[in-house]
Amino acid sequence: MQKIAIGAAVLTVIAGAGYLGIQAYLQAPLFSEEDIAQMRADVAAQNEDAFHQPEVMPAAYSERSEQRNVYFGELHTHSNLSFDAYLFGNRLSVDESYRFAKGEAMEGPTGELMQLTRPLDFAAITDHAEGFGLAEACDDVDRNEATQELCETIEQPSAELFLELRQQGAQRPPVSAFALVVEDPEKERRFMEATWAHVVDMADQHNEPGRFTAFAAYEYSPPLEGTGKMHRNVIFRNGDVPPHAVSAFDALSEFDLWEQLEAGCDRPCEFLTIPHNPNKSWGLAFAGQTIDGDVYTAENWATRERLEPLVEMFQIKGNSECALGMGTTDEECAIEQFLPRCETDDEIECIRPTSMVRDGLKKGLMLDEELGFNPLAVGMIGSTDTHNSNPGDAEEWDFRGAAAVFVGSAKTRLAPGRPGRSALKRNPGGIAAVWAEENTRDALFDAMKRKEVYATSGTRIGLRFFASFAFGDGVDPQSPSIAAAYQSGVPMGGAIEGAAGLKPSFLVQALKDPIDAPLDKVQIIKGWIEDGETRELVMDIACSGGRQPDAETKRCADTSANVDLANCAFDTDGGAAQLSTLWTDDTYMEGQKAFYYVRVVQNPTCRWSTYDSLRLGLTPPEGVPPTTTELAWSSPIWVN
Repeated sequence: MQKIAIGAAVLTVIAGAGYLGIQAYLQAPLFSEEDIAQMRADVAAQNEDAFHQPEVMPAAYSERSEQRNVYFGELHTHSNLSFDAYLFGNRLSVDESYRFAKGEAMEGPTGELMQLTRPLDFAAITDHAEGFGLAEACDDVDRNEATQELCETIEQPSAELFLELRQQGAQRPPVSAFALVVEDPEKERRFMEATWAHVVDMADQHNEPGRFTAFAAYEYSPPLEGTGKMHRNVIFRNGDVPPHAVSAFDALSEFDLWEQLEAGCDRPCEFLTIPHNPNKSWGLAFAGQTIDGDVYTAENWATRERLEPLVEMFQIKGNSECALGMGTTDEECAIEQFLPRCETDDEIECIRPTSMVRDGLKKGLMLDEELGFNPLAVGMIGSTDTHNSNPGDAEEWDFRGAAAVFVGSAKTRLAPGRPGRSALKRNPGGIAAVWAEENTRDALFDAMKRKEVYATSGTRIGLRFFASFAFGDGVDPQSPSIAAAYQSGVPMGGAIEGAAGLKPSFLVQALKDPIDAPLDKVQIIKGWIEDGETRELVMDIACSGGRQPDAETKRCADTSANVDLANCAFDTDGGAAQLSTLWTDDTYMEGQKAFYYVRVVQNPTCRWSTYDSLRLGLTPPEGVPPTTTELAWSSPIWVN
């Protein structure tokens, strides 16, 4: 990645000087056999015993429950079918990706071992549809000379190729290098549909109802200028899918995507779309306009509300919950956020108010006033967006980068780069947690549609969240009857109607990840409209160690838990195994429309960069914190 960034910077800054040298550099392979051999040697020298790692555990299976079980999984992973992943050196298949999700160990291209401590409950391999068909074209015995040349170039990619392909994709309309070389639309379509059929077949083969759920899925990926993204993962309920995966070459914007998907997806076919990386959307995520500036109509908003119930708000490219200085002074917003705020309206590669999920939730309240419905009442999930074929590998101690050869050793991951772009600024990403009756496609898909889901930054914190204006008997915060909570309240993702003379109450239960650090505190984030403007408030509602929120600030004193940076041992005495409370919002005003969501804060643990430093016998690098604070975010509950 550093070579690509350096090459791009050189092209931008230098005009003419050293042209031949620059061309030679750009045309050289991104990585040579010597580069890979050196990385393998570096990997072999890494000390994997420099710190404690949990023992690998077998899969655990839950019995069906009407009170619902929590299932942890991943809805955003790339295998070698993704064009960029292949260029990065990933040769691990969709089949191997699912095997990894089920607990199998796997070796990356430079020899690093990857394995989940605990298998996932579900996964979707979401390769870029824009690259579908390429493998078939390269295997075609009747391929033309141009196709042959492209296939050979892909095996030894250069920075020039990478930049050229990205530039073609960023044009409006985007240009397909694949279509240019195949020169036969019918054959091109057949190849693309063959790749998609293989993806669906792999999901069907690995789907084991009650044990592991595999969703047929892909990513729709129109690029923005400056590595921006307004991408969406398309998740299908079952194996009944359209024959063609709608890509950015078919659909210029989300309007076209939704229209074409609905036209090709007849029941029992059903789908939902999940936007990712709002923080890198250059403000488009919640702006109410498309990549081409087409403004949303009420009908467009209604379509979005129907087809897009979730948003991915945490992954390797950062935290998309909120940003300091944009209507918030919430310090947790700075966790794993590597992009600065935009200073002017025409900037890119920075965060705008319409880039972040919390601001999108607040905008949804305003749209509700205007439209009579809230199209941005979205649930929250986390994912990785790994390009290493290792879904759900979000554990800090097992992070192996997310771009195959480019970051295939601890040494390369810790290497400094252009600000905001080095691997050092990234994180292992998050996972999605879903509350469903059983581990099947239908049950999980229904839970995602009703937004009974939550996001984590990689840890497996347990989180329940209910709301009501009148909880019934049996809703005790310490040992509540979940059946009673469902009966007299609504779970995360739901909405409650205002009641005269009453204030809403919220039942929260948070359980620590059994193999990770204790919990620090539980917070509620509230957003509402007052005097025509949106407001927000962050409140600590349950803190470990007997700490109580301050009456004025509504925050507890900071935790005293610490981490031993010499071996990454965390404090097991401080903090809590469980934090539960039944909290009433005394700030609520009758008739107020609002949203509430829970954020669970774990005690500090080592950041992945510190683990990598220990592998190399180095001190933690400057420029990033040595520890991190893992988080879990519930989907909101709305008060109408």
